[in-house]
Amino acid sequence: MLYHIIRPIFALLTASATLSAASVAAQGRPAGVITDTVKIERFAETVSVFGELIARRESRVATRIAGVADAVSVRVGDRVIEGEILAAIDSELLDIQVAIAQAELAVAEAAASTSEIQVQNARTAYQRAVNLRSNSIISDAVYEERQSALAVAVGALTEAETRVTAAKVALRRAAYDLDNSTVKAPFDGVVIAVGTEVGEFLSSGTEVARLIDIDGVEVEANVPARYVDALQEGTNVEAYTDAGGDMVLKLRATLPTEFSATRTRPVVFDVVSKEGTLAAGQSVTLNIPISAPRDVTAVPKDALIRARGGWQVFLAVDGKALPRPIQIGSALGDRYEVLSGISEGDVVVIRGNERLRPGQEIAPRPTDAAPVRSGRPGSGLASESPKPDQQAAVDTSG
Repeated sequence: MLYHIIRPIFALLTASATLSAASVAAQGRPAGVITDTVKIERFAETVSVFGELIARRESRVATRIAGVADAVSVRVGDRVIEGEILAAIDSELLDIQVAIAQAELAVAEAAASTSEIQVQNARTAYQRAVNLRSNSIISDAVYEERQSALAVAVGALTEAETRVTAAKVALRRAAYDLDNSTVKAPFDGVVIAVGTEVGEFLSSGTEVARLIDIDGVEVEANVPARYVDALQEGTNVEAYTDAGGDMVLKLRATLPTEFSATRTRPVVFDVVSKEGTLAAGQSVTLNIPISAPRDVTAVPKDALIRARGGWQVFLAVDGKALPRPIQIGSALGDRYEVLSGISEGDVVVIRGNERLRPGQEIAPRPTDAAPVRSGRPGSGLASESPKPDQQAAVDTSG
């Protein structure tokens, strides 16, 4: 009986002793942490401004001649290239008109050739009359008759040449109508509307389709007037769409107008690079620089730990974790500016620092040896940002 009571107690004490020994052994090993080296980086303070994507080219493609639509080759959403046929007008009558114009030109050219021969003959006869008159062989009446005949022949040739010119113009007009019986895309773009159907009569100027050049977009934003002076032509600005696509924009122009109600000025940016598919009218958030770029000492958000009276980081020094109080400044994306406490080249712990003790031995690994996620749970930085009304972006203006 006593044996059955003592045996379980003995087993429990043995297991407890084993776990305690394992815990002591684990505490004796260096703590594995991820580290990053403090660097001097160039940043500019920014403010978020909303903008809109604007297509540089949007065209209501129209017919140049009247006629019945014989074919409509595109649908809404189709991507077309410059010169691609959007629609075609029945061209049977236009082919006939071209053939008639070609025939009339041939007749006019033949008549002109005949007139040239007549002029040559009249000129030869007139020259003979000039020679005979100088020798008093023919009368003045004959001379004047041949002179008049030459003038008539020259006039007839001029008239024939004019008819040739008119026939050429008529042929050009007929060829123009035939060429424009097909409505073509004036540039590469996307069809956003189709305005006709097969069999519909189209007057000259009727809209066939509406195209938008989505590859040639720019961003327009109304920037607070007090920040405009910080923008210089050619300055690169970081931006992103509501879908999360990052963009790099370059300032092209600040328009010399101001909206008095909002005290903002329209600013136009070219798109340098983009991620994802863009759409005209899409909202864009721009990080507008509000100060000149400056060199700052910065650390990742994950390195910061809330301490009594402020913030601190753990430095990795000779295999040990040493706490260091710091003073932080502006939020710089996923990093924070450090005003004092650490210097360039210091190695800070960015992962595994939540449970470190001062002087604890650590086994550091650099950040490029393991993935690091910003905004780790429990850091408290999302709600305790020192300057929640401002953001910052890397200055890429070079």
